Amino acid sequence: MSPKLRWLFPAAGFLAAAYLAATAFGQAPAGDKKDPQEKFEPKSGPGAGQKFLAKFVGEWDVVKTFYPRTPDAEPKKSGGTCVQAMTQGGRFLTSEFAFDGPAGKTTGTGVIGFEPATGLFTSTWVDSRQTRMSFRRSAEPFDEKRIVLWGVSLDEPKDPRKSKTVTTLAADPPVILHRQFSVSPDGTERAVMQLEMTRKK
Repeated sequence: MSPKLRWLFPAAGFLAAAYLAATAFGQAPAGDKKDPQEKFEPKSGPGAGQKFLAKFVGEWDVVKTFYPRTPDAEPKKSGGTCVQAMTQGGRFLTSEFAFDGPAGKTTGTGVIGFEPATGLFTSTWVDSRQTRMSFRRSAEPFDEKRIVLWGVSLDEPKDPRKSKTVTTLAADPPVILHRQFSVSPDGTERAVMQLEMTRKK
């Protein structure tokens, strides 16, 4: 055997021993790794909901309108901005809001996702005004035209009324209209708040 071959064979033997040692301890060779979470948390990719949410990405000017309970009272308006981006591999839309008002600047963060298997959206909201979190979810599968969410409580709801939001998008020019309603037990809806979002040029 040539000196060159004598050098190669011991190296090959070492690699074979390393492979056997790895498989003996239950480790797959490089390039054949499996996700240990897949069995318990199967991966899911973006669907029609994410395609719709992707249209919201960008910077927006916002006009927020609050509607008082008293019918004759004038709605209160304030201005703000919003920056929206798809995160976590295009699975969620994150929205960062900032508003200027009489009491000073307030901020808020919203995250909304869509589960293709059920056709439902789920959203969360936190802001600088309060320490509680808001949760909302679809009641019916997405119709690919608008997002309808209902308030969800982690505790037993004390108020018989329900909170509903409806979000639509006008394509040309791009305008997002987000409206919140209070729904009484008899089904009567009262407008509570509206966000009119116009894409910045």
